[in-house]
Amino acid sequence: MVFSSIEFLFFFLPAAVGVYFLVPIAGRNLVLLAASLIFYLWGSGALVLILLVSILVNYGLGALVGRATAAGDRRLAGLSIAAAVLANLAILGYFKYANFIVLQINAVGDQIGLGTIAWDGVVLPIGISFYTFQAMSYVFDVARGAARPARSLLDFALYVSMFPQLVAGPIVRYAAVAKELRQRSTRLDDFAEGAQRFALGLIKKVVIADSLAPMADAAFASSGADLTFATAWIGLVAYTIQIYFDFSGYSDMAIGLGRVLGFRFPENFDRPYSAHSITEFWRRWHMSLSSWFRDYVYVPLGGNRLGTTRTYLNLWLVFLITGLWHGAAWTFVAWGAWHGMLLAIERATGWREKRFTSLPAVIGARALTLLLVMMGWVLFRAENLPAAWAYFTALASPDLTGMSDPMVRASGNRALLTLGLASLVFLLPRRFRMPDALMRDDVAGKTARTLVLIIGYPYALVLVVAGAFTAFIYFQF
Repeated sequence: MVFSSIEFLFFFLPAAVGVYFLVPIAGRNLVLLAASLIFYLWGSGALVLILLVSILVNYGLGALVGRATAAGDRRLAGLSIAAAVLANLAILGYFKYANFIVLQINAVGDQIGLGTIAWDGVVLPIGISFYTFQAMSYVFDVARGAARPARSLLDFALYVSMFPQLVAGPIVRYAAVAKELRQRSTRLDDFAEGAQRFALGLIKKVVIADSLAPMADAAFASSGADLTFATAWIGLVAYTIQIYFDFSGYSDMAIGLGRVLGFRFPENFDRPYSAHSITEFWRRWHMSLSSWFRDYVYVPLGGNRLGTTRTYLNLWLVFLITGLWHGAAWTFVAWGAWHGMLLAIERATGWREKRFTSLPAVIGARALTLLLVMMGWVLFRAENLPAAWAYFTALASPDLTGMSDPMVRASGNRALLTLGLASLVFLLPRRFRMPDALMRDDVAGKTARTLVLIIGYPYALVLVVAGAFTAFIYFQF
């Protein structure tokens, strides 16, 4: 069940929110937990057991770390943290990487004549990367005093499994919602603002991202003569826009639902395609993941405190891990290595510290950063490394053959119009944010609300009813 489905929008969401506000305040956590488990059970079936195991393991280890820290027992605290890391990485590693590892072993075994391992494959639970990282951060924060141990198993279970952000983030720190887990309220303004943010997210996903998906799919599924210069570039632009509106749309919907229910989740995007450098891009793209890796991987590795060479190595290692977090494939490893290399180059050249003031310099910096990000998206989206290389070759090989037949079929009037209008995201001022515009009481704010609530949202619902929606890209992570 996805947010942009008929089942969610017309049945699950009204029922869950309705029951939530009908029960006494003391019972709302239980209602929300039940709704969250039903939501996950609907989408993953028996794999909900993995979520429950993660909840129990991290709750128990978090309590143990809390007691050990309070008693000054550093040895027990250290062992408990190590157990949390091993347990979480074991769960994540098995379900996310076992298939990939066996595939590599079998490939080597087949080459050298040792045979292959019989393997039926492991089903990947949706959202496992997100809820595993969220649960781990709880244990780490308890250990360093940034959060107090959860008051109850119910509170912690709700924190990990809350359906608005369970399967694709944003990754929420326990300390950010601990108070709201214990006591919260929803004012009429909160409900209205949350509903508007949810509507904006649905529009981003269904009206924009899903309209461009066929163009991106047509390009990245092409090979040989079908992968023309025009097809490659149009498909890459379409995917660059699609993944942003798809993922930021989900984040908007999660943040909006959280607001309706009395929670304030952190922002996850801040106009990333307006960045002047790759360093700034990662301060604006998937911000909850970037800060997670900074605080729990980069800084513990030594950050930039151990000399220049170690700093570059730490950056590269963090982004290799970031790539692997996104998926068990060499393309994701290459994507992480690409960004790690770019960040190291920017630090070495001083580019990350530059401030651009003149219009030509601003345009040049934004264009270069966007181009580098787009090259990374080729690695991110391609089926494998040979396919990525073929795509890069097409991007660098101008020809006069125009679009391939699959791209022509995917590029209907609605898709082309959406592509043109959505491309404005590359050109808008850096400070402009649609969620902020929705909250304003001036003419611009009223216009934004009209476009979202009266025109965009009903149109998105029509597309949902017509079946014109796809799963969120980040559900696979």
